[in-house]
Amino acid sequence: MTEHIDKRKLELDIRYRFEYLSKFLNFTSHDIDALNRLAKESHDFIRSVADTIYQKLLEYDITKNYFLKANHGYAGVLITDPNQVTLESEQMHFRIHSIRKYFDRVLRQHVWNDAFLEYISHVGQIHTDTAGTHSINIDYIHVNALLGYIEHAFIEYVLAHEEFNETTKKEMILALSKLFWIQNDFFTMHYIIASKNEH
Repeated sequence: MTEHIDKRKLELDIRYRFEYLSKFLNFTSHDIDALNRLAKESHDFIRSVADTIYQKLLEYDITKNYFLKANHGYAGVLITDPNQVTLESEQMHFRIHSIRKYFDRVLRQHVWNDAFLEYISHVGQIHTDTAGTHSINIDYIHVNALLGYIEHAFIEYVLAHEEFNETTKKEMILALSKLFWIQNDFFTMHYIIASKNEH
């Protein structure tokens, strides 16, 4: 029997949207358990991969330029000369700390309740121009590329982890893939909203 999916509700109700994505991707509590297990083993990796991610973003002028603007919540010294911005800059420490907190939360979350869905939705929204003073307004191509880069980094970590057996590795990799596709959709949702608002 064909299940009806309400197109309008997909656009307006993030719980409904998440449930549809979960069914489509077969994202279950088993995947959440795998992410939780990964969180217990990846503290040091999360600290190091955050540096790696931002080093990657500093390799290109088009992505580096986003770090010359103040983020919402950042009250430190802002370097506006791109030649002076490094991982050791105060504004980069702020962002590195933020993404570490993000990884900790999405991997450790036991129940994907409405508050958590609002959180990952907000992560998507602030990268568009629709979040008011919270907006970073980053072109989607860079978000998409970065999510792919992050996913690959986590997969490589899991594959190289000697204490994970093959079953555990498979479960964690599948769970990571679903996590980042769901997060990517919550980015895309807000970029589509922003695009519609322009017309």
